[in-house]
Amino acid sequence: MHKIGILGAAGIAPRSIIQPARRRDDCVIDAVASRRRAAVEDYARLHGITKGYSSYDELLSDPDITIIYNALPPAAHAEWSIKALKAGKHVLCEKPLAMTADEAEVMVEAAGTAGRVLAEAFHDRYHPVFLHLLARKASRALGEIRALRAEFHVDIPFDPHNIRHDPAQGGGAMMDLGCYPLHWLRSFMGQEPEILSAHAELTPLNVDQRMEVAMRFAGGGEAQLVADIASPPFRGLLRVEGEKGAIEVDNPCLPHKGHSIREWFGDSYREFTLAAGTTYDYQLAAFVDAVNNGASLPTGGQDAIGNMKALDATYIASGLRAS
Repeated sequence: MHKIGILGAAGIAPRSIIQPARRRDDCVIDAVASRRRAAVEDYARLHGITKGYSSYDELLSDPDITIIYNALPPAAHAEWSIKALKAGKHVLCEKPLAMTADEAEVMVEAAGTAGRVLAEAFHDRYHPVFLHLLARKASRALGEIRALRAEFHVDIPFDPHNIRHDPAQGGGAMMDLGCYPLHWLRSFMGQEPEILSAHAELTPLNVDQRMEVAMRFAGGGEAQLVADIASPPFRGLLRVEGEKGAIEVDNPCLPHKGHSIREWFGDSYREFTLAAGTTYDYQLAAFVDAVNNGASLPTGGQDAIGNMKALDATYIASGLRAS
């Protein structure tokens, strides 16, 4: 039985780790840590978690905990994931894995040294909807890939006190949101992109609220990416065009909340959905398998470093970071 500890009394944790763990018989949420004592006590009580720690170090010192779910802001991912790994814990870390590719490389090295599993929480990568896309590509049904487009829009109203608008904490449209469509494109192509250009629309604090990126893959056509935290409503789209046909997926990030797959092949058109569980259930199952049996994960190691390198290159191309 794996006992899981949560770093941060995070709003995402109930759906991303607490509920999926309760649907399994081989792991349990045993502890949560927050530096706000009242908050952690309320959180533990609300979610039926046995232990509530007011220090992250206390949680990492708990000998019963085997898995850490790092739900802290991105600026704290490297520090506390590395500390957890050194404490002998396996780590499932929220996205983006780090603030920079350099940080990600240190984290991956720490996992290797500790002999522990480190994965970035791109839960959508494990869902049957994305596996269907990969199967279509592997079957050569699309033929040569000519063009791709990935968009993700989530309305996050500007608030200077919200960490998702604070670049020092890992905020901004590309870091907070664009890491997903970037990962869709990289995962589908199985290659690292060349960032051709990037244009950012900024908030009054000079934080990107929208990022438009043009990139190119060696094994396919050019790709367009849009990440937007200022234009409701919520929507996500991945479109792939090949010489033999095209595929579109609505809501590739959270397909269990409703999705649509559309396929064009010659004169044939089909629109359908896939019955499946939540992305988070598939992610936790894969992570536990990696911990127990050494199974490889598609969202750890070099993949996580690659996503951060592309994020770094995007911000440099946009002029928001120095090269």
